[in-house]
Amino acid sequence: MTTDLHHAPNAQYDCLHDLSYANTMALACIADTVVTLTSEAQLDHFMASYTDDSELNSSLFVLSGGSNVLLPTQLQATVLRPHMRGIILIDQTQDHVDIEVMAGENWHDLVIHTVNQGWYGLENLALIPGLTGAAPVQNIGAYGVQLEDSLQYVRAYHLPTKTWHHLTATDCKFGYRDSVFKRTPNTWLISRVGFRLHTDATKVLASYGDVQTVAQHYAKLQGRGQLTPVDVMHAIIDIRQQKLPNPAQLPNCGSFFQNPIINLSLFTSLQSIYPNIIGYPMPDATVKVAAGWLIEQAGLKGGGIEPIITHKKQALVLTNHSPYQATQADVLAAQNHIINYIYEKFAITLAREPVWVNADGTVGYGEHEV
Repeated sequence: MTTDLHHAPNAQYDCLHDLSYANTMALACIADTVVTLTSEAQLDHFMASYTDDSELNSSLFVLSGGSNVLLPTQLQATVLRPHMRGIILIDQTQDHVDIEVMAGENWHDLVIHTVNQGWYGLENLALIPGLTGAAPVQNIGAYGVQLEDSLQYVRAYHLPTKTWHHLTATDCKFGYRDSVFKRTPNTWLISRVGFRLHTDATKVLASYGDVQTVAQHYAKLQGRGQLTPVDVMHAIIDIRQQKLPNPAQLPNCGSFFQNPIINLSLFTSLQSIYPNIIGYPMPDATVKVAAGWLIEQAGLKGGGIEPIITHKKQALVLTNHSPYQATQADVLAAQNHIINYIYEKFAITLAREPVWVNADGTVGYGEHEV
């Protein structure tokens, strides 16, 4: 592809770029073209000359930190990487603060920064890999908290119409691990995210899993009897580090399967057979079941199809034991093996969480699931 640097001044513009090291699953991938953006103006300049005529330009694909994607061996697309940086304090009162965070900020670093500032609400989302701009796409969540609980708005570029938009939390149409951005892939490029965080250090959520016990330990070390958001953050970091592999040491893309939501009657039926089944009541007589428990109960913890196997400490995580050589096809084989086995045993169909990217840069979902 012929490139013209004035299309994106000061942006890094590379052809035949190796993305094997730009995805935490460490899948082998070569992209036709990669444009790294460090400002919104660079995107404006690039898009001013971009046309969706396939004879002139390849399709666009937005790639953030690469922590929740499954890339193809050959990516025949123009990859846009939003790496804008900055954290801006917009407003502050006695009860809350409003901040705006640029898309390229590391998510975990942001959580640590806000908690250290006495700005709370994100502490339960500590140690989730990736960049801030990708967080709304998946509506990231952990330990009883979802991104939408604190998000106020996003500023995003609508690629088809080449226009900037201010989207409120309602506009984002958030759901469980879902959003308008996920449902319309490669349509939006998020450049900044607005949050409202609270300043009440007595307001904590520590009811999930072992968080309460571990957080109490951290509070006791500081001579306090009452938990604070700082204790919760340290507890969650501790728990995640013990249960989840570091992608830099063992490539993975985090939780691979969503916790399935099933009807109450099926859950009750399963509970009569498996009294220890883990489930959380949801609205409309449904129950969210722990996918990790299902996989472990099925005897698949630490199993799969080489080189992609579930982690020995966390059955929800698929790990790559042949980094920079394993491909999408390897992941698909392991994924379908697990999905089939779980359905046969529990009559529950697991859904993949990371985004499947096709060779032309489009995003696939159901067509790559059994």
